[in-house]
Formats: sequence, structure tokens, C-alpha cells
Amino acid sequence: MFSMLKIRPEQFQALEAYSQWSFVEEMLGHSREFASALSQQLGEAQLRVALAQAIKRAKSYGFTNRGPIRLYIELMFLCGSDFDTDPQYPEIGEALRADYDQMSRAEHIRLRVKAYMDEVAGPGNTNVRKALEAVSVFARNPHEYSASDFEAGMVHDMTTAFPQKTAYIGEARVRELIGEAKAEAARYQFTTPRGMTLLAILMFSFGHGCLNDPLYPWMSQTLSDERIVDASARAGRLERKSITWLGHVLARPLPGTQP
Repeated sequence: MFSMLKIRPEQFQALEAYSQWSFVEEMLGHSREFASALSQQLGEAQLRVALAQAIKRAKSYGFTNRGPIRLYIELMFLCGSDFDTDPQYPEIGEALRADYDQMSRAEHIRLRVKAYMDEVAGPGNTNVRKALEAVSVFARNPHEYSASDFEAGMVHDMTTAFPQKTAYIGEARVRELIGEAKAEAARYQFTTPRGMTLLAILMFSFGHGCLNDPLYPWMSQTLSDERIVDASARAGRLERKSITWLGHVLARPLPGTQP
């Protein structure tokens, strides 16, 4: 008679820890292929921070299988870490919170993202690149809107920079994003139209949570830098860093595009 193999609880824990470590290593490799430029720019330590947050959030939505979690990570790169609550991507958030199983939700999201990429991003992300080029030019010479015409002006500028995106998500969602940008500007005491414009265009380009996104640590580091005591100086520093970052982005392949 063979005695039944017994696995102690600590062995189960060790196996689970190894499985988690192995999956993270796999996702590190996938990230370097899927978003090569951004992954390289972040460095391994910061990339691990972003992946850890994405995996945790994916699990909070009941995504426990490898495929759905990998999809969640890809969406992080494409739409920003807070894509699940971003007014620019309402259908994704609705699907994540739906009450059907994870594989069905993941497939629904995948199809919606494919439709978005086909209609908005264009072949090889050509529309995204053109939009970022326009944003880079705009960041150097932003329009100076008064408080009364700020929202209408930003809708116009966003539509001019990326007409495919604004047409897809609709003006109401664009205005909702601009409202969030105004709230963030007040939080950081960016009282000038130029400061508000900067935050709005960053959130439009990199996701509504970009100011605290581990994919873009230079934003949160600038906004929390205690050495910069003047809000206008902080806005100026963020503007200069944004221009530099856009230059790096445009010099390399965008996420989801093969080098």
C-alpha cells in the first residue's frame, strides 16, 4: 500500500508564492514586449510597482485567470492605470463591474478595445501618434483661455488634437474629464488657465488618473515636491517635464505597437 502524499500548509504557501512570482516574471517580459519604450523608461523597479497595482486591481474585479489579468495589464498601458474609472472609457468600467463570469467579461472588453483601437487609434497607432504630436506642440504654446470660456476652449482643442477620440467618446464625456481636470487644478492650486490647461491635456492624453499613476511617476513627484513652494513654479516644472516626456514618447514605438 502506498501512503497518501501529505502536503503541509507551509508547502502550499510556498507553491502559491512561487506561482505568483512566476506570473509576475512572465508579465514583466510581456510588458517589455507590449510597451517596450515605456517599460524601458520606467526601469524594472517602477515597472514592478505598476504591475503589482494592476494585478491587485484586476483581482478586485474577480480577474484571477492569467488571460484576463494580462488583458487588464495591457489596458493599463493603453489607457492609464485608472482606466477602470476613467470617463473616457466607460464601457470598460461597466464590463468590469458586470455580474457575469470573468472570461465572458474579458472577452467583451477585448472586443470593445479592438473596436476602439480600429476606430480611434488607427493602423499602427497612427492617429494616436498624430494626436501626441499635436499635444506636444500645444504644450509648448497653450491657448490662454479665460475662466468663462475654458471648458468650451478645451473641448475645441481636444477635438482638434484627436478628433477620432472625442468623436468616439462624445462631448459629454470630454466635458466630464475637463471637470475632473479643473478639480485637480484647484487641489494643486493651479489657478491660472495655463495650469488648468496643462492638467486637462495630460489627463486627456495619459488617462484621468495620470497625476498619481505609477506609469508616470514624474508627475506625482513634481506635484509633491516640497522644495517647490510656489504653485506657478510647480506648474511650470510640470509643463517642462511634460514636454520632455512627450519627446521621449514620440521617439519610440507606442504601447501595443511592435518596435
